[in-house]
Amino acid sequence: MNSEIAFIGLGHMGLPMALNLVHAGLTVSGHDLVATSVEKFVAGGGSTHADLAAAVGAAKIVITMLPASRHVESAYLGANGILAQAKPGTLLIDCSTISPDSARKVAAAARDKGFTMVDAPVSGGTAGAAAGTLTFIVGGSDAGFAAAKPYLEKMGKAIFHAGDNGSGQTVKVCNNMLLGIMMVGTSEAIRLGMANGMNPKVLSEIMSKSSGRNWVLEVYNPCPGVMDTAPASHDYSGGFGVDLMLKDLGLAEENALSTGCSVPLGSLARNLYDIHSKSGAGGLDFSSIFSMLAKAE
Repeated sequence: MNSEIAFIGLGHMGLPMALNLVHAGLTVSGHDLVATSVEKFVAGGGSTHADLAAAVGAAKIVITMLPASRHVESAYLGANGILAQAKPGTLLIDCSTISPDSARKVAAAARDKGFTMVDAPVSGGTAGAAAGTLTFIVGGSDAGFAAAKPYLEKMGKAIFHAGDNGSGQTVKVCNNMLLGIMMVGTSEAIRLGMANGMNPKVLSEIMSKSSGRNWVLEVYNPCPGVMDTAPASHDYSGGFGVDLMLKDLGLAEENALSTGCSVPLGSLARNLYDIHSKSGAGGLDFSSIFSMLAKAE
């Protein structure tokens, strides 16, 4: 059986994304190295093929959601990879968060072989993936963006065209570097207020209406008990993991080195998250940096 889409990478983000495509009425063949992830996809209404190369070769669209740059390069550029197996005219969409340089490298190789490819990293976390409300930041040609958009709209609510190939990854790296810096700074400010006897809820409310206002204060407060919907009030479970933030801050630092750009606060945030991860907090939500700052008092 031929599938319209071959979806590779059924992890915490990829699985609900692929299922949303199925629920939209598309035929999707799902693939992952973890057998239980494939089983969950099939149980949710998707299909799979024993031969991944054959599934790629039969699909109209290939979507990848993989952990890191090396995985994406291997999946596309390997001797038996996607570029070697896909049929002419296949649309290639990579939703992984990888380095802009890797995105441009893979897209150039795809273009040389006659494929249209876009990088389309996401923002919105696992909750957004499940709800189909992700934000997609797309890098690629106008034609590539137009071709990919109808499929991305089945998985997200906001689809932005950032520019040429690699631009989607650039925006994602910049955004997440700023988010990491904001989380550290906001945590420090709340800790300082608490050290002076302030109620963190009162302090947060005032700052959120003042010049220190930011997304962390308004949506994702890192202090337990301040915001019932935030991971901080649920033992820092769910949300966006420390190790994922560490990865993205590493991508920002890597890109800064390759472009000769100075990112001292980004580098400092990365070092703090590295320490936090090595203390055993890698699986907690990234707002748990608030708890590490308590230990440093």
